[in-house]
Order: sequence, then C-alpha cells, then structure tokens
Amino acid sequence: MNWRKVILVAALGLSSTLTFAQSNLLNAKTPDQIGKKTEAELVADNDKPLPYGYVMDRDVLMGKRIWEIIDLDERVNFPYYFPVEGEIMKTKERQPLYNVLINAIKDGKITEVYDSSYFTDKKSLKDIEASLVYIDTTDAGREYFNAGEAIPEEFITKTQIEAYHVDSYKVVGYWYFDKRQGELKYRMLGICPVVPDVYTMNNDEKDYIELFWVYFPAVRDILHEAKAFNDRNSAMPFSFDHLLNARRFSSVIYLEENVYGDREIKDYMQENAQMQLLEADRIKEKIRDFEQDMWNY
Repeated sequence: MNWRKVILVAALGLSSTLTFAQSNLLNAKTPDQIGKKTEAELVADNDKPLPYGYVMDRDVLMGKRIWEIIDLDERVNFPYYFPVEGEIMKTKERQPLYNVLINAIKDGKITEVYDSSYFTDKKSLKDIEASLVYIDTTDAGREYFNAGEAIPEEFITKTQIEAYHVDSYKVVGYWYFDKRQGELKYRMLGICPVVPDVYTMNNDEKDYIELFWVYFPAVRDILHEAKAFNDRNSAMPFSFDHLLNARRFSSVIYLEENVYGDREIKDYMQENAQMQLLEADRIKEKIRDFEQDMWNY
C-alpha cells in the first residue's frame, strides 16, 4: 500500500470540511455569488470556536498573570495588521484585527468594553469615538471664526485613527500549572489596540494610548468568524481566535503581577532598553522553569 497516497487523500478530505477563504469560489457563475454559501452548507456549517475546558481552582498549583506587547512591525505579527488598504478591504474577505474589533463594537456585537486590563470600569462607544477623531481649523479658518462667519470646509482639518495607525497590541493572560494534567497552560484574558493619541498625530513625537480593552473569552465567537491570511494555504485561513489562542505571535513581557502595585518593568529598569528585554526574558524563564522543576526528582 502506498502510504503517501493515503495520507494525501486524508489531508484532502480534511481540508474539504474547513472554511474556505472565499466560499463558493469555484462554483460561482457571477462575482456576486462568491462568498455566499448554499442553504445546505449553512445547515451543515457548525464551525464554532473550540470551547475551553473547566479548570477547578484547586487544580491550579501555580498561577501568574502576565502582560505582553505585540509589536506589529515584526513580520510574524503581520497577519494581525494587514490588510490596511486596497481592493481586498472592499471585499470584506479579510480585515485587520483592529477593524474586526472596532466594527463589532459599533455594530453592538461587542457590548462590554473596558478602559483597563483589570476589566473594572467600562468604556462607552462615545468615549472611544472621542479618541478616534480630532477636528481642527487652520489659521485662516480661525480668522473666519473670530469674524463671526461660517468656516469654509477647506479650512477644517479632520484627523482620524485608521487600521494602519495601530502600532501594537497589548494582551494580558494567565499562565498556570494544571496539577491534574501535569502541564503548564496559558489562557488569554484580554486584548487592547495601542494607537497614537489623535491630538499628537501631527507632532514629531507621538504619544501612544490604550484605545480600549476587550475581555477575550467574551469575543471568541466574533474573532473565530474573522479570518487572517495563511500564506502557506489560502484555502484554509486562520481565524484570529486560533492565532491568539495558539500564541502565534511574537511578544515581549512588559509587566507581571507583583507586590509593588503591579509596576511595569520600565518603572524599575529605567532608561535601559537592553536590561528591560533581559528582565522580560528572566520572567519568561521563571515561568518555564516551574514546569521543568516539577519533573525533576
């Protein structure tokens, strides 16, 4: 028996059950039929995010809350950033993670948004929109205003935060050792886009702010429906839920919960970027070593 053919057939059969980048692409007779599933496909489509298993508190032998930053300038993090412009944006086939989140908030699919990673104080859509748009007038427009006249539109400037302005994402998660299964696990708790302060967009040095925090387990269904590009096989795109749960990103730890009121690394490793990176690696290794030490005897 040719096992290579058996493996290939099995792989092809598995891929047929997954969501395609564009549904009905090969069967569509007109462009408007691309992306629309048949009634039979809609009935058979039970694709949902993989549910988390229940973890009892007494099974958690060790736990540590960790904050990380995902820099979108790194190539491995590009699926969270692109696409930000072009014809592909109009098709709604793929959207950057920022658009997925902000559109879900505006559409009312995400109803609870917070101003910090502790998820205590909620943030309204009005508060978010105030951080997205800045309207000002030029010097010539101010002369019209001082004269009591209506300001012509050409003298009004509007600055708005878009997907390509997103600098990075902050995530908070919980590393814990499950003594029942004897392994170290990770559970993401929240995610936050970091964008320039709209009032400093035209300055040489921009200030960056946390736009909003969303509780990750509450938005998994939305992130599962949104697909990111798979450069190895466009027929099987990744969902943002899969990418984040599988930790398919490059990040740097900037904070671990601590006795000093959860101070950040930069607060005690000041003006030394190299030492901050080394401290982030030390925290990472400390968590890894706990699992290794459990198996040493």
